[in-house]
Amino acid sequence: MEKVIKFIHDWVWLILIIYCVVGTLYPIIGITALICMLAPSVVAVFKGRMWCGNFCPRGSFSDKILSKISMKNKVPALLKAAWFRLTFFALLMSAFAIQIAFAWGNIYDVAVVFVRMIIITTVITIILGFSYNHRAWCSICPMGTIAHYVAKLKLVKKKFKYIAFRKERCVDCKICAKTCPMEIDVLNYKSTGKVLDADCLKCKVCIEKCPKKALYID
Repeated sequence: MEKVIKFIHDWVWLILIIYCVVGTLYPIIGITALICMLAPSVVAVFKGRMWCGNFCPRGSFSDKILSKISMKNKVPALLKAAWFRLTFFALLMSAFAIQIAFAWGNIYDVAVVFVRMIIITTVITIILGFSYNHRAWCSICPMGTIAHYVAKLKLVKKKFKYIAFRKERCVDCKICAKTCPMEIDVLNYKSTGKVLDADCLKCKVCIEKCPKKALYID
């Protein structure tokens, strides 16, 4: 199963490219964006932000393409602030809703709105990913923000598997924190035993980079 997930993550970025190119020529395919808009929240009920880290086409694009050209600067604290994330969410989704309202009744025009929104947010993803961490967009992604808050619900978060510590192996080298694409201070959760941050993508980068194999999924 892990090999299947890795294969999907390695290549699902192609869907984003195909969507943007084909959607420009044949906007009717725009409606399919609903899958990637709803999936993060649905999966978050059972797995936290696992969709974002493993199956999201834009997340895959960030990891496989943007990471190669990123300046790898630290994401500004502003972009991670709850008030900013919620404000950005409200503004972007309001703009989206207004456009859908004006286009309502014409499936073609509705599809155009979806394509336009995906292209615009992809451009923002590239700008942020180049200027800062390649996953900078994931800090403000509206769908990721919803998944973030779903993952924090007491009713569902007990069901998750988390990145966990083998404390006896950990030597506090901080490589896990330095390599986390979401810039989570992984080591800060050592005493807790599990990385409980709701923005953890379950991408397993910290597990792969740990020289002492002190991290695992539990």
